[in-house]
Amino acid sequence: MNETIEKIEVLIIGSGPAGYTAAIYTARAGLKPVLYQGIQPGGQLTNTTDVENYPGYPEGILGPEMMIDFEKQAARMGADIRYGIATKVDFEKQPYKVQIDEEKWVETNAVIICTGASAKWLGIPSEQRLNGFGVSACAVCDGFFFKGKEVAIVGAGDTAAEEAIYLSKICSTVHMIVRKGEMRASKVMQDRVVATPNIKIYWNSETVEILGENKTEGVIIKNNKTGETTEIAISGFFVAIGHNPNSEIFKGWLDMDETGYIKTIAGSSKTNKEGVFAAGDVQDKIYRQAVTAAGSGCMAALDAERYLATLGH
Repeated sequence: MNETIEKIEVLIIGSGPAGYTAAIYTARAGLKPVLYQGIQPGGQLTNTTDVENYPGYPEGILGPEMMIDFEKQAARMGADIRYGIATKVDFEKQPYKVQIDEEKWVETNAVIICTGASAKWLGIPSEQRLNGFGVSACAVCDGFFFKGKEVAIVGAGDTAAEEAIYLSKICSTVHMIVRKGEMRASKVMQDRVVATPNIKIYWNSETVEILGENKTEGVIIKNNKTGETTEIAISGFFVAIGHNPNSEIFKGWLDMDETGYIKTIAGSSKTNKEGVFAAGDVQDKIYRQAVTAAGSGCMAALDAERYLATLGH
């Protein structure tokens, strides 16, 4: 390990709403935070277009622009914002060590993990091409833009069921595409979906192609049993097949649930390792909103500040 290891007061890993908010608070507290932006500076919001549900932007704002605002504010407060990816950690003992870009190691007494989660996608080219142009992985974020229109949603779990019901209150028709002949969702959620008159379920069906050049105009689905294809005219296409928390490098060090979300102590951002805190979507599989991520980034900063005070920092 490199002998000249850089010593950092507070290290923030990740740069979505949680990471930048943690940077704003720790910088204002005089803790000289260093934030590494990770593989996708700005996080999932850089993949979205209009954000209309974040307080303080009465006219709405583009996701990437909003993240630039967050970054500028953190930098103005004195946060040291750097390009780089955390590639390995050693949480054996204090001070903790974190490897950046597989080469440089840094040392710190307080780590705030804000690495987020990545939406699972179907893996068809048109899905990525039209992402942000009618294709979305968040019905709560983007459903409003399709008020009174026809939309489709793919998925069979509780999240897909919840989002289908949410969309049914806004959109004229929700076409729900389910791969098997049954849903994974809980019985109560399945019953609600089936009882909702403007949700049309396509069982044993897969998405072949999303149609449209510069915006989503339709979808072709195929019935796995009959081989028959159907074309449906839609304006919005929602993927609700789950998320993967970006927590791989922390496995073996931190307590996680079965899907890899980092567990935090209720009412705090604290993990099972003293001095290691987690905020945003890497530890939140329920809400997954920019505003809740920012709120948890604030909690992590305050928790880190209090923790460092106990060490005499």
